[in-house]
Amino acid sequence: MGRDGEIDGDTTSNEESTAEETNAVLLSADSDQVPTISIIIPTLNEEQGIGECITRIERALCELEITGEIIVSDSSTDRTPDIARERGAIIVEPDAPGYGYAYRYAFEHARGAYIAIGDGDTTYDFEELPRLYRLVESGPADMAVGSRLAGTIEPGAMPLLHRYIGNPLLTKFLNVFYGAGVSDAHSGMRVFSRSMLEQLEFSTDGMEFASEMIMEAGEHGLRIDERPITYHPRTGDATIDSFRDGWRHVRFMLVNAPGYLFSVPGLVMGAIGLFVMALAYSPITIFGQPFGIHSLVAGSLLTLIGYQVVSLGAFTAVAGDPIQTPNDPITKWIVGHVRLEQGASVGLVVFVAGVAYSSYLAYEWITTSNLPFPMSSIVALTAIVLGLQIIFGSFFLSAIAE
Repeated sequence: MGRDGEIDGDTTSNEESTAEETNAVLLSADSDQVPTISIIIPTLNEEQGIGECITRIERALCELEITGEIIVSDSSTDRTPDIARERGAIIVEPDAPGYGYAYRYAFEHARGAYIAIGDGDTTYDFEELPRLYRLVESGPADMAVGSRLAGTIEPGAMPLLHRYIGNPLLTKFLNVFYGAGVSDAHSGMRVFSRSMLEQLEFSTDGMEFASEMIMEAGEHGLRIDERPITYHPRTGDATIDSFRDGWRHVRFMLVNAPGYLFSVPGLVMGAIGLFVMALAYSPITIFGQPFGIHSLVAGSLLTLIGYQVVSLGAFTAVAGDPIQTPNDPITKWIVGHVRLEQGASVGLVVFVAGVAYSSYLAYEWITTSNLPFPMSSIVALTAIVLGLQIIFGSFFLSAIAE
């Protein structure tokens, strides 16, 4: 053949060579060879994008010159599993719904020493996988995360609400609550070692799984490194609910950080309450008006509520097994030092003081036919209620701690 024939022959030869390389690096479920890396993709009707994702994974494995397996954790009703199976992926079908559960189920089937995760809608380019893999394989990172917010977000790839409010705000929460130190806590493209995975305990089934993984890693003191990646427009229909899934992230973070949910707000309310009660007895005025009895009532209520909220933090730390235990000094001291006898004794002292003062005021009322100290009555009643809360709270803390 002529020169065109020679070009055609070279092209055919190159395609055959690429196919041979792909067959060599992508292992099937029945392969006796253990893959270096397991790439897990949860799918829900991703027939339009799964094929392209697998192609990019194959290219990444060829670049890295390592063997891998692709595990598609599928809950689809379309042709997604058929397409993935034809391309050499291993299909597993979770026995319960949920994004997080799909990952947890697939982890049980992964054989690689390293694990990569990402979505099957082409938003993440798996050809960028090597830069994340090398961070973990070379040792400095326990988990490598592809940061969309520090990288490039293509037009139409991410709603403005997610890009400028949702993701930055949720990431800020995780960094403050758990010291994650990341720029994009909810990126779905990650690589980590099997040894890291074995240290963590996951319980969530939904989209909040992305938060749970970062929270667990941060609480265990594991190192998370990032690399900028490009985030592409989705292929196919979206399967997330922005407000519902965002709330699930926030709720999960707060419930598992009782120090921020209970202890800190409770301490603030209690301190403000005591301060306002003190102001009620001071000569300080605002626009010529003293604080007076109404401020004393408000301060009393804040004090009682503050104590109750702080005690909820202690109860949660003991019985709830949160990812992050309260680390404020008061809750730590309560959990670490207060026992039934001590707490009940303190509560009894406060209660008796309140009863004694109330008895004195009652005596004054009986003997003088009037109650000249309404502000003092509020202080006495506050002490009685607070004392009872401390006593019964101590018994409850002791009961749940056993």
